[in-house]
Amino acid sequence: MSERGALRARLDLLAREVAKFGAVGAVGLLVNIAVFNLLRHTTDLQVVRASVLATFVAILCNYVGFRYWTYRDRDKTGRTRELTLFLLFSAAGAVIENGVLYLATYGFDWNSPVQSNVFKILGIGIATLFRFWSYRTWVFKALPAEPPPAEEAARPAERFLEQRRSTETVEPGPVRN
Repeated sequence: MSERGALRARLDLLAREVAKFGAVGAVGLLVNIAVFNLLRHTTDLQVVRASVLATFVAILCNYVGFRYWTYRDRDKTGRTRELTLFLLFSAAGAVIENGVLYLATYGFDWNSPVQSNVFKILGIGIATLFRFWSYRTWVFKALPAEPPPAEEAARPAERFLEQRRSTETVEPGPVRN
């Protein structure tokens, strides 16, 4: 495959991965915003606490989507390691996401329902970039490329021998009947 063809194939795979990640993320966004607004309007929880709870409900929903759809072809050995890293990077993303909301709510006193939702979504957007990078790099690792089958590896040697045979002069020997 040419370098251009290989680059195109890699970009196609990345585009599909981003699309699947985005689809799972969109479901997680809906879950996150729905739980956040439900908690905000039906309980006495403070804004950031309601946001943190909503974030972790969405994280659990997203893990299922990422493991069984987006990254289903990735390494499945070491599920404990995978889940531990997923929760660790998700928690870091939650800090980013809710840090934006915290700053808007307590730093600038932007606490109306519309403002809270705007800064919640802004925080989710920033945290999503971090999560995409960390999940694909550390959590759902790509399987190593499979080595070519033995017959494929032997073909260059076979071609070399065939070329060599075709250039050698063969002296006719006695013909046997």
